[in-house]
Amino acid sequence: MAKTSAGVLLHRRGAGGVEVLIGHMGGPFWAKKDDRAWSIPKGEYGDGEEPLAVARREFEEELGSPVPAAELVPLGEVRQSGGKRLTVWAAEGDLDAAACTSNTVELEWPPRSGRVQVFPEIDRAAWFGVDEARAKLVAGQVAFLDRLLERLGPG
Repeated sequence: MAKTSAGVLLHRRGAGGVEVLIGHMGGPFWAKKDDRAWSIPKGEYGDGEEPLAVARREFEEELGSPVPAAELVPLGEVRQSGGKRLTVWAAEGDLDAAACTSNTVELEWPPRSGRVQVFPEIDRAAWFGVDEARAKLVAGQVAFLDRLLERLGPG
């Protein structure tokens, strides 16, 4: 069975248009990568878990703050290239990206070394205009930017 994840895409309207808050993936594999190395804050969930509750929880774990919005708008589901299904909600709000702090994960690094190190899941967060976010996000999540813009409509 395919793995499932849920997340929240926080957005705001700035002078230059719509901006989204995304996180740069932590750990040694992503350390020197920038384009296609950012992600919508999200996490996996299992049977019996409510995807929206998981999306809110994962946002808080990865950014260190609860979702700063009461209303979350569904952006649907996308099947990732590896088969994982990702469901995302949009939330309009603001958050200080520089103040974001992520939970950590343990990872054997270097591989097969027997040495376990701790890395942040998200090593930094930042606001990007939608066009720049298209280049930053992992390819399988870009569709959510288009869905967000469709929901927001003109203006």
